[in-house]
Amino acid sequence: MAEASRWHRGGTSKPKLHYRREVEIRTTPQELLLYFIFLINLCILTFGMVNPHMYYLNKVMASLFLDTSVPDEERINFKSIRSITDFWKFMEGPLLEGLYWDSWYNKQQLYNLKNTSRIYYENVLLGVPRVRQLKVRNNTCKVYSSFQSLMSECYDKYTPENEDLSDFGLQHDTEWKYSSHNTNTPWHWGFVGVYRSGGYIFTLSKSKSQTKTKFADLQLNSWITRGTRVVFIDFSLYNANVNLFCIIRLVAEFPATGGIITSWQFYSVKLLRYVSYYDYFIASCEIIFCIFLFVFTIQELKKVNEFRSAYFKSIWNWLELLLLLLCFVAISFYIYCNLQNFIFLGQLLKSTEKYPDFYLLAYWQIYYNNILAVTIFFAWIKIFKFISFNKTMSQLSSTLSRCMKDIVGFAIMFFIIFFAYAQLGFLVFGSQVDDFSTFQNSIFTQFRIVLGDFNFAGIQQANWILGPIYFITFIFFVFFVLLNMFLAIINDTYSEVKADYSIGRRPDFELGKMIKKSYHNALEKLRLKKAEKEKSKKIGKTSDLAEQARREGFDENEIQRAEQMKKWKERLEKKYYSAELQDDYQPVTQQEFRELFLYAVELEKELHYISLKLNQVM
Repeated sequence: MAEASRWHRGGTSKPKLHYRREVEIRTTPQELLLYFIFLINLCILTFGMVNPHMYYLNKVMASLFLDTSVPDEERINFKSIRSITDFWKFMEGPLLEGLYWDSWYNKQQLYNLKNTSRIYYENVLLGVPRVRQLKVRNNTCKVYSSFQSLMSECYDKYTPENEDLSDFGLQHDTEWKYSSHNTNTPWHWGFVGVYRSGGYIFTLSKSKSQTKTKFADLQLNSWITRGTRVVFIDFSLYNANVNLFCIIRLVAEFPATGGIITSWQFYSVKLLRYVSYYDYFIASCEIIFCIFLFVFTIQELKKVNEFRSAYFKSIWNWLELLLLLLCFVAISFYIYCNLQNFIFLGQLLKSTEKYPDFYLLAYWQIYYNNILAVTIFFAWIKIFKFISFNKTMSQLSSTLSRCMKDIVGFAIMFFIIFFAYAQLGFLVFGSQVDDFSTFQNSIFTQFRIVLGDFNFAGIQQANWILGPIYFITFIFFVFFVLLNMFLAIINDTYSEVKADYSIGRRPDFELGKMIKKSYHNALEKLRLKKAEKEKSKKIGKTSDLAEQARREGFDENEIQRAEQMKKWKERLEKKYYSAELQDDYQPVTQQEFRELFLYAVELEKELHYISLKLNQVM
């Protein structure tokens, strides 16, 4: 009946409670060891996708095509282009010289492979480069009536609706005719617009002289017009020494305000995955990763089936599900990228006279690398699940959970003030200071101000009255007031949690103590005399304390009663306060309640006795 009443009260039977705790203690080290093996395997797999050669290849190509100046005009390179004239000078100068390397530095002819260029003598230019522009139609915006006599044409910013699809200019070559866009090609996100594929396209020649003539002809016949909104320069390289493809895109945007804004993308990716022995080792790690993923998925499904809705009440279980989801997404990207490489790589390399569009392959490969990066991040975060059994980590997690309501209230107040200052900065300085040119830039600029990175001179120059007022008040309210309030909330809560732990509260079980206990148990099994020595030391220590009490004037009855209370206290603490048995709402029997009641009575007597002694001393 007692057992049944426990279940009706919502409690857990004691044998089942003991069993669940013992299972948890026994399986946690096994899970930790298994997870560390998985984490090491995942680290090897992710680091195998990236190597330092990618950075150096991107760096040397960026130096060649971005930093090389136009001959006789040191101020003009791709980064500093501001006009159409500068753009054509770059095309005929640094771009042309950087793409065509057909002889050694002493003019000796080195290669005879269908006139293929080898940039820096090591990087093969795949196929031929491609130049593509997108335009907008005339009259896509409206000129105010008072100015129609001065300006009859109006070209709006680029949107797919405003795009010009008609042929123009000479109309007898492909560069003058519109090419429809490809739905599979990703759109390009620029500074002033989002651009789709298609447009007016021409490919360069294998011959340097023919390409130079082509550039002169396009410039003479005004290939770039007032309606031009963006020009893309795309080409791809392959370096066999490090087995890397480098996909390069140089972008020149022509905003409706006039001028040119340049940007660039350098993607060094490994499209040929399995070439060396190390690549096959990475392949074995990928197989092991899939096995681990299958095992972890089965474990989580069993937990969901066992605990039902209670499973979703733990933040660690949500982290487990997120990690599994990311792993499955990474595998999906991996399969898709390999299929794309298998289908298109051979086709792209067949013809050396056409432009091979490796941009799509590089695009998905970069996304796959990003998914792996996020996965390995959350995989490391999951380690906190195991070290949370440590006393210090348990204190930190308790601090965060206890002060969460206060932090949410503080965050509301903080972001009200923060966004108010962000909008103020955007409206006052947005037209003159780059850091406040958009509302998003204003938000990130204010985070940088909190960290000590700011441009006060630019703010002051934009508005010499509101600039200093904005800066001083923002620093005072956000940095000196709000951030110190945040630290005070954390500090006070941590002090409370630390006080709770100092009076006896502990985590369910401490992993370090559990490992240490298992280690000592193993030693005791190997050396049985050691345990006996420890026991004799404890007996000797108890007798020494009794002898010291006799010397200080305590009578034998007091000493015996103190020893009896100590034994009783140790037995009850071992029974009810053991870390292995600690649980909320643990039911007790009538006999156990009677023992606890008598123990409380004895404690009350001891406190009364100590109070009398203190009164005598006072």
